[in-house]
Amino acid sequence: MKEERVFFKAGAITLEGLFSRGEAKWGAVVTHPHPQMGGSMANNVVNALVEAFQGRLFSTLRFNFRGVGLSEGAFDNGVGEQSDVRAALAFLSSEGVDQIVLAGYSFGAWVNSKITGRGDIYSRGVVVSPPIGFFSFSPGDIAAEGDLVICGDRDQFCPVDRLRTSIEGTGARLEIVPGADHFYWGYEGNLRRLVSEYLNSVAAGDETWGE
Repeated sequence: MKEERVFFKAGAITLEGLFSRGEAKWGAVVTHPHPQMGGSMANNVVNALVEAFQGRLFSTLRFNFRGVGLSEGAFDNGVGEQSDVRAALAFLSSEGVDQIVLAGYSFGAWVNSKITGRGDIYSRGVVVSPPIGFFSFSPGDIAAEGDLVICGDRDQFCPVDRLRTSIEGTGARLEIVPGADHFYWGYEGNLRRLVSEYLNSVAAGDETWGE
């Protein structure tokens, strides 16, 4: 599916994104890894997530956090970036998307964990390698019931055993990618498959999913 470059406001600044209009009523916002470590919306994991959602005909919006690419502003240690995520969710909603999945990888997953409003501004979450060994997550904020969590078994910043303990009892679905570290080089196909399988399984139990 073709993506078009878009610009939208997050408070006083303008953010750069790539938007694709799907045929379904559902859509996804995808957030990227750490801006100060080379993270951008062009990241390989972000690409894989977008492709998986587009495979289900979802509308998708990926965007550059403030200070990245053509997005205005400067890195704000995850504070201003929360406003960026909210602005992205609002943009996708303004495009007629009824239900939104909020997906994030690494730093993006950490920022997403701080976004409140589930059920009002987004419906489900896809969480890839939340950097629990690098950033502090509040208890219960990584994922909730019905979410998908993915981690490689060689992840340097997301120890699998610690992640499993962190989401225990939440009702989230945990998938481990054997051989993958935090960066998933060569394992992008695994990510696409796991997200696609998750979307298919949810569709089987929700007749409105993907319509």
